[in-house]
Amino acid sequence: MKASAFVYPWDVAGDPEAPARIASLGAGQVTLASAYHSTRALTPRHPRHRIVTAEYAAVLYPPGERWAGRGLRPYPAGRWAPGDAYGEAATALTAAGLEVHTWVVLAHNSRLGAEHPDTSVVNAYGDRYPWAPCIAQPATRAYLVDLAAEAAVRPGARGTELESLGWYGLQHLHAHDKTSGVGLGDAGQYLMSLCFCPSCAAGYGEQGLDPARLAAGVRAALEPLWRGAADDGGWPAVEKLLGQDTAAATRAWRDTVARTLQEEAVAAVRAAAPVGFQVLLHADPVTYHCGANAGVDPAHVLGIADGVVVPCTGGTGPLAPFAGRADGGKVLAANFTVVTGMGGSPATLASDAARARAEGATELRLYHAGLASDDDLSAVREALSGR
Repeated sequence: MKASAFVYPWDVAGDPEAPARIASLGAGQVTLASAYHSTRALTPRHPRHRIVTAEYAAVLYPPGERWAGRGLRPYPAGRWAPGDAYGEAATALTAAGLEVHTWVVLAHNSRLGAEHPDTSVVNAYGDRYPWAPCIAQPATRAYLVDLAAEAAVRPGARGTELESLGWYGLQHLHAHDKTSGVGLGDAGQYLMSLCFCPSCAAGYGEQGLDPARLAAGVRAALEPLWRGAADDGGWPAVEKLLGQDTAAATRAWRDTVARTLQEEAVAAVRAAAPVGFQVLLHADPVTYHCGANAGVDPAHVLGIADGVVVPCTGGTGPLAPFAGRADGGKVLAANFTVVTGMGGSPATLASDAARARAEGATELRLYHAGLASDDDLSAVREALSGR
């Protein structure tokens, strides 16, 4: 079963031993970040540093001329990935015999929200989420589609993985998060992620909803959760809190927005890419879920993309909705965290991979070759050697 390891350019640039070390894992492919959100990352083997602080969401290559004069445009990286850090790393990894695919983070950008606050998701209380661009807004959609095409199709890349190509909401690891005092559950997360910017207000109107009454209804539905009431979980709990028809209307609007953005972004990547270029989406099979693994309709997404990358560290259950539709050469990649300190279990990777294969997975993704300890990497090598 083919495998690919996630890598940052700063794991490779400046470390002449990194390409051979990554190649020795036996994966054969790397998914290399070309556009990425802010982060603080460990580099436990790099000869020049141990911590990299990416201060804001950026492209890790020089942005192109298409952005000239545009208000919304990608930010070039700072000192953590100067110049064409992506290109430098990709060249070194290719020379080590690895197939390179791009890793593109899209609707997750705190700097964009800070400098252009009107682009952000606005919840029912009027709070803005600067990390979450509202994907219903025309200018934001145009920015995301063009970013997808440019960041995905880098020189020498054989394919791409598009992350956060959908709604981002409340759930987000932010600087010194202090948001877990009340357990909102699945339904509460959905209600707190509904956007009420002007574009979404107009969209709710198209679904027959009055946006002001809807916002008041969302606040009323959330009130018992703030007081400690149990969230029954899942979509039935949303229907119970908001009302079945109202809940369905909000979901119809949001599902349409996400689906059409995914269609436009994938089409833009294909238009810019050479023949045979692979396009995958990081995906969650529940359409109303928000986050890096965007909620998708499995049949729809497999109809437009070459496959999906599905989070499986917490269990392989999310594979099932895709498995029955991943025919005709479609990729169903099971993504496992292999960093013990981040909740992964590289020691059980072989058995995890076997279970994923039995449940329909065609490939593996390993998160993350740069962050893992030496012991974690040794366990990965052993697991992959027995495939």
